[in-house]
Amino acid sequence: MELLLLGLLAALVWKLYQWKRSPHDAPLRSVTLCLLCAALSYPVAMPGGASGVDTVAGHGTAKLIQNVLLLLTVYFLMCFYLYSAADEEAGRRRARREAVLVGVVAVAITVAAVSVPHEVFAGSFSTADMTIPQIAFFYGGAGLYLMYALGMAFRWTRRYARMSRRPHSTGLWMTAVGLGAMAVACAIRAVIVAVRSADVDVPHPLMAAVAFLLVASILLFAAGVTYSGARARISSLRLWLQHRRDHRRLSPLWELLAEAYPDNVLRPASSAALDRWRARGVHRRYHRRIVECRDGLVDISPYLLDEGDDSTVLNVDSAELAARLRRASARIEKGVPAPRRAVPLAMALGSDRESDVKQLIAVSDELRAAA
Repeated sequence: MELLLLGLLAALVWKLYQWKRSPHDAPLRSVTLCLLCAALSYPVAMPGGASGVDTVAGHGTAKLIQNVLLLLTVYFLMCFYLYSAADEEAGRRRARREAVLVGVVAVAITVAAVSVPHEVFAGSFSTADMTIPQIAFFYGGAGLYLMYALGMAFRWTRRYARMSRRPHSTGLWMTAVGLGAMAVACAIRAVIVAVRSADVDVPHPLMAAVAFLLVASILLFAAGVTYSGARARISSLRLWLQHRRDHRRLSPLWELLAEAYPDNVLRPASSAALDRWRARGVHRRYHRRIVECRDGLVDISPYLLDEGDDSTVLNVDSAELAARLRRASARIEKGVPAPRRAVPLAMALGSDRESDVKQLIAVSDELRAAA
């Protein structure tokens, strides 16, 4: 149960963050409210939370609140698909009709719950007396609506999964399987209610297996909802770590060039605190260091050619370039004027930006090794 709640909370936090960034996104609002209702339903289902609510509001209130929250959970899940439909106006009309239906079901199970003595309603699904019509209707009515809504959501999710490409299709298939498993579990529970209402015992292992199926399917659903976002965050983290590592590896080259040409070191656009804070970001420092290194290499290039070398393009390997940079830096410190105009540097690893960075790092590594 704790693992399930943690999974729901993680998914909820992520969707709340997205909703804050896009407050007018109706599908995003729906899936966020879906996860919020699901997360709120679990504290009142736990022994401590249920006993606290029942102590304040009467026995059975926690169970009623939990089931109403579950009805709202699947309703908002349906709204997510309805608001995502191509015909937005038709989706909104369907969402309003579904709101009426879930409202009717919620009122009906509430009436059924309050029409029986508290001591009869207290207890769990496995111990409730289903021979009492109100109790059977409470569990059966809620279960049938959950089965209907989850089944519809499963059908729509499967359709979107078939239309999508990886990695989005992976998350959608996980969500679809979770929804389908939940719908199956609700259908089995509805059959169990019908059997027990006829005063026929149902084996306890079967009910435990259905409960486990519900927990596993909800976890799979939460994982599917957050899969694409989590994958993107992981990729972003990997890029952040790579830029941080490459920024450090460029330090020897950057220090040599910055000492020779301090005017090439870029400063924040202004002295405002926000600009200074942004300038310290890993990605900004990484790209700024690359630009500073390339500018420094252009400025120092006249010193890199050997005496009598009349080449128009400097084409040497990383180790040789590092050695020439050390000699050029020493000449600049002595005040030797530039012997010729700047010359371009050949890119031995390619002409794209990634190859450019790899060559800069290779030169910087040679300088570090020599030091």
